[in-house]
Order: sequence, then structure tokens, then C-alpha cells
Amino acid sequence: MGIPVSQLQKLEIADKVDGNGIPAGGSAKGIGLSIVWQDGPVGRGGERRVQNGALVEDVLGACLSRLKFHQTTRFRCPENVLAISALEEALKWLQNRTDDREKRLVEGTNEV
Repeated sequence: MGIPVSQLQKLEIADKVDGNGIPAGGSAKGIGLSIVWQDGPVGRGGERRVQNGALVEDVLGACLSRLKFHQTTRFRCPENVLAISALEEALKWLQNRTDDREKRLVEGTNEV
């Protein structure tokens, strides 16, 4: 099923890749929303750089926090509980990906 497109905000999405086809920043903008995505790897160890944009985990975390806040108000509902569960599941899988990349010593790089 899903939300009818007519009810969704029209977002301006600009996904960018570098010369090797690797995700390299971009943005998502709309009413009350402005995301600039991380551009390039953050590096490892002594080569670690400051994050220059949002990670998917950051945005999902913000959404999760907002829905949990709604659950403390009169707008709490079973649908929010299901959405919270789905976001927590998504974050769990992204953390599993990070853990795997860390074990392989490729986290923070463009290595697969």
C-alpha cells in the first residue's frame, strides 16, 4: 500500500558520485528539510577526518527520536510503534554492516 505520492512532500534529491561511481555527497531538500550527505570516506586511525555531511544513520536516528517523542504525547499510536520498530531494525542492520567493515579493516574507506 503506502502513502499516495500526492500526500508526500516533493523533495529535491541530488545524489552525486565521483569519477569511479562511488557515492560522493549530494543533498536532499524540502520544506523544513535540508540534508547534505557525507562526501568521501572519513578515513581510519590517524588518517581519520571530520565528518563533512550527514550519514544515513544520522537521519534515521533523528526520525527515530522524533517518533519516540510523539509517543510521549497525545499523538501516540500503534502505527508509530511499528515505525519505531522498523527504524530500530534498519539501524541495527546498518550497525551490523559497520561492524563487518570494521572487522575487515575497511570501515572509513571506499574499499568494499
